[in-house]
Amino acid sequence: MQRLDLRQLLSQKLSPQQIQFIKLLQIPTVELEARIKEEMEINPALEEGREESTEEYNENDDYEGEEEYGKDDVDLNDYLNDDEISGYKMQGDRGGDDEDKEMPIAMTSTLTDSLMDQLGFLDLDDREYAIGMQLIGSIDHDGYIRRDLSAIANDLAFSQNIETSEEEIEQMLHLIQSFDPAGIAARDLPECLLIQLERREQDPITVLAERIIRESFDEFTKKHYQKIQSKFNISEDELKKAIDLIIKLNPKPGGAGASMTRVQYIIPDFILTNENGQLQLSLNSRNAPDLRISRSYSEMFDAYDKSDKKDKKLKETVTFVKQKLDAAKWFIDAIRQRQNTLLRTMEAIIKYQHNFFLEGDESELRPMILKDIAEEIGMDISTVSRVANSKAVQTEFGIYPLKYFFSEGIATDSGEDASSREVKHILKEIIEGESKRKPLSDEKIEKMLNEKGYNIARRTVAKYREQLNIPVARLRKEL
Repeated sequence: MQRLDLRQLLSQKLSPQQIQFIKLLQIPTVELEARIKEEMEINPALEEGREESTEEYNENDDYEGEEEYGKDDVDLNDYLNDDEISGYKMQGDRGGDDEDKEMPIAMTSTLTDSLMDQLGFLDLDDREYAIGMQLIGSIDHDGYIRRDLSAIANDLAFSQNIETSEEEIEQMLHLIQSFDPAGIAARDLPECLLIQLERREQDPITVLAERIIRESFDEFTKKHYQKIQSKFNISEDELKKAIDLIIKLNPKPGGAGASMTRVQYIIPDFILTNENGQLQLSLNSRNAPDLRISRSYSEMFDAYDKSDKKDKKLKETVTFVKQKLDAAKWFIDAIRQRQNTLLRTMEAIIKYQHNFFLEGDESELRPMILKDIAEEIGMDISTVSRVANSKAVQTEFGIYPLKYFFSEGIATDSGEDASSREVKHILKEIIEGESKRKPLSDEKIEKMLNEKGYNIARRTVAKYREQLNIPVARLRKEL
């Protein structure tokens, strides 16, 4: 049985303008330029440049008797009086051509291209070349071939109708392993290290290093140096030289060039300077572009008021023009709101971390969470999160992502909270100052931190150590 009910619901939906602002807020400076260019391509009513004088357009633009527009009639003053758009303090406002220069982009060929070039130098028939291509295509971003040779043989059979054996594939694999960079196409770490050692002059230390990897790799990774010394009946000095040689080898020969063909340098969203103890914040000029409403589109819209309003085609044209003018105005407003939100958020962060920005001392960082900044500027936590997630500030001590300044608090004996980043800094100093022959355990580090007044548990020490990419004590041991 069908029923017809009348229900009253209260819901909240984001307007298109709010959605547009949120999207603009979360993108970094380097992406903002592309987003503005994209908007200008699809909206001819939006132009680059400072706003022109608007006196000649300040006419009455009410459209009486037109039901199609009603309350949505547009006041051209709203579109044309946007002189404050470029009123924010920006780095680069003093003129010059610097802000028009493109940031340099580091270019490099891919690892695959390099390996294919080297493959082409070999005197191979079509079958061998196809096997070589399949192997190169199986190399991962670290430079290893981790697939079984049997699986590669199956790929060749199904995709290229080439029947081959694991022995034939392995012969081609050894050829590719002779390519640069040294260690490429290894199937595991020991093989990768051995390939590199085999290219070196075969002196006694190199031969010893090869034996350690072949016969005692497990002891080597666990740093059981006394077992290795006893097994090979060698002196501590010989062992130290062999270990030093091994750790200088490259465990990831695929390295930085495997899959990256373009590297974009970091572009800071904010510039912070210290002028005689006074911190001066400015937006990167790319965050505050000069945008304006198209004069020709404004004139076209203005002409409608003086024309025959009964012309249907003209009404359709003006509807289109009005939509574009609305979209342009909304976009300029969103950019302006983005600038304001960025500045307010960064100013609140500077206020919270004022001592750090003066000295650059990591130990001066205060505990600070998203909620602290959100309450300071009277905005939602999600808004602060979007600002902090992908933005960076240039200081006199380097470029920092905004996320760097947010951390939880650790209780101290004095009753105040210390930043977890401050604790990490001290933990790192403790480990850097330890004896590498007898590295400190997490329990000993815990006691040392407690003695310094930081109420921290051993599991927290372990967590912070892992976040700093510092291995456990046993793996920090050196001869």
